[in-house]
Amino acid sequence: MNIETIRVKNFKALRDVEIKDVPAYCVFVGRNGTGKSTLFRVFAFLKNCLAKNVRAALNIEGGRNGLREVLSRGHEQEDLEIEIQCRLDIAGTNRLVTYHLEIGETSDKVTIVKREILRYKRGRHGSPFHFIDFANGEGYAINNEEAFDKPDSELERESQKLDSPDTLAIKGLGQFERFKAASAFRQLIENWHISDFHINSARGDKEEEDAKHLSPSGDNLPSMARYLYEKHRKVFDSIKQRMQQRVPGVADIAVTVTEDGRLLMRYRDGAFVDPFIDKNVSDGTIKMFAYLVLLADPKPHPILCVEEPENQLYPELMGVLAEEFQQYSERGGQVFVSSHSPDFLNAVPLECIYWLEKEKGETSIHRAADSPLLASLVKAGDLPGYLWNQGLFNSRTLPAS
Repeated sequence: MNIETIRVKNFKALRDVEIKDVPAYCVFVGRNGTGKSTLFRVFAFLKNCLAKNVRAALNIEGGRNGLREVLSRGHEQEDLEIEIQCRLDIAGTNRLVTYHLEIGETSDKVTIVKREILRYKRGRHGSPFHFIDFANGEGYAINNEEAFDKPDSELERESQKLDSPDTLAIKGLGQFERFKAASAFRQLIENWHISDFHINSARGDKEEEDAKHLSPSGDNLPSMARYLYEKHRKVFDSIKQRMQQRVPGVADIAVTVTEDGRLLMRYRDGAFVDPFIDKNVSDGTIKMFAYLVLLADPKPHPILCVEEPENQLYPELMGVLAEEFQQYSERGGQVFVSSHSPDFLNAVPLECIYWLEKEKGETSIHRAADSPLLASLVKAGDLPGYLWNQGLFNSRTLPAS
């Protein structure tokens, strides 16, 4: 389900950016304020559009001013556009699907979805076919799209009118099996994970949950750890072993049940007989354990977004953490990470690194491997993190356009 191309137009500092040939593992670097968080907010925005509606998602991003606050400065009269190309399994066939979304306002300033299209090629030749095509809350969807042996003229168009013009068509259509592409794309968005981990949320005793994934904030860490211990013991033991190797003093990790039936994480230092409850354990220890739990998930998220994982962690852990993210991507989950850490970058292949720059309020995104200078220096033995630290990740090292 890898995303292959992302194009964003008129979303805050992302005036008009496009990333092509997106690898399974992407690491974004850039100075503060260049737009790394904004890029990650695009994923959160789409997920909120699906879970709620477009207007509610815009209010999350822009506050009371909604769309006006989200649109790029100086381009408030233009629409917001997002386009994603990704590989999806549709009726047993892997296809390159394009999802195009345009959001704007009516003449009386009402926010609507102006256009929503889901398209892909039915065969090896010809133009991509629109299997969903909606404008202003009305449109059609093809309900027999798996009939690849039939000509286009025999495909069945089912007209639909949405409850509200600020609702995504894939939200409703994706619930029905007959709309194959809509269902597959909806599942992709529903299952991608935008980490918003908070140490304080992860600490303390918790109500037991039926957890099969770590939550974005990490507040179900004890439940997820218990799930792995009981249902995937080898995975849990592997996490504990890696913690013992990487965090000095950690001899054991366990989930205990309090007298009132709540769950509590306990960590034992090898120098002591009794374990510590998590409120007496360092932020870095808890965060490293949470990342290992996230990255050892038996069923990887199709998309995983994590901002600045280096916070609260020792620099010497950066290399192994970068490798954990890469291994996650190799198991089937596409990974997007932002970082300021040279130690983290040193463990990342150059072709997986992008840097962001901002000029006159607009962000540009560049692939590090497209710089002949960076490519030659890495080939000669230099590490990406050191080159980033020296200020060589800049547009002056790119070929003249």
